[in-house]
Amino acid sequence: MAAAALIEIWRGDLLESLHHGHAVVYGPQGAEQVWGEAGAVVFPRSSCKMVQALPLIESGAAEAAGLGLRHLALSCASHSGAALHVGAVGDWLTELGMHESDLRCGSHLPFDPVEAQRLTCSAEKPCQLHNNCSGKHAGFLTLNRHLKGGAEYVEIDHPVQRAVRRAFEEVTGETAAGWGVDGCSAPNFACTLEGLARAMQFFAAARPEGGLRAAAAARLIEAMTAFPELVAGENRACTKLMRAMGGKVTVKTGAEGVFVAILPEQKRGVALKITDGASRASEAAITALLVHLGALDPDNPVVAQLLPPVSKNWRGFATGGMRLAKGFC
Repeated sequence: MAAAALIEIWRGDLLESLHHGHAVVYGPQGAEQVWGEAGAVVFPRSSCKMVQALPLIESGAAEAAGLGLRHLALSCASHSGAALHVGAVGDWLTELGMHESDLRCGSHLPFDPVEAQRLTCSAEKPCQLHNNCSGKHAGFLTLNRHLKGGAEYVEIDHPVQRAVRRAFEEVTGETAAGWGVDGCSAPNFACTLEGLARAMQFFAAARPEGGLRAAAAARLIEAMTAFPELVAGENRACTKLMRAMGGKVTVKTGAEGVFVAILPEQKRGVALKITDGASRASEAAITALLVHLGALDPDNPVVAQLLPPVSKNWRGFATGGMRLAKGFC
């Protein structure tokens, strides 16, 4: 089956753009609803950071380092590089007796407009702490210290990445279809969209009393819902959606149009991929799915922000809007 039409962009009374994709809702009995192709192979990108963080807890590294919920939220984050995030990751490295130079994620201008303006106006260059994946990498460094591995922890055959791959394949229920190098230089393993949704369902059903891995998964979800501002940042979709749902649902974006959701009360996991990689469409699609599943109040202001029925131009004139394609949700 080909990708399904999911999100429409209208201008006046004409369809201007159309985003196709794949989406899977996975429950305790398996795939419950599918749009597009459940077997589509995707790179989860940053949507699977909670999976990559499982070995951090399972190994005992998190406990040995005295990590709290704030650390664990950052280990799953694609943060904005705001002062809040930079300071928290910097403090974490100091606690480890390490430095920014020990990171292997590279640097980029932060997404946070205040911090970006500060750097630009001061002519100060961004550092690796500003990288949206620096929290994940601080988690890798913590695990690496526990495993006594070499400094190049992002290499595919490094003990850290072997542990990540093992966890990834076990919770997706699949052998990785391949791997590529992510923007932060860490390996990113490919799987089917159904496998990714299956992994999210595992997190949704995980309880502290369910064994080592389930307890680790439950702890990570607790951290993400407790500190949504660390997972992304102000005016970011992940943070706004988690706040709107009162900490009852966890969501995580990934580059190139990937989004996942974890619904513990329903024991359901959701995964979607927009084939053209557009974030505006993935944010709209996950919003629609959360409303569809009864997890998000359709009258919550965040729905109109991420799935705007009316679009306005720079002078405030209504020009069109965004709609769900026929058959989606």
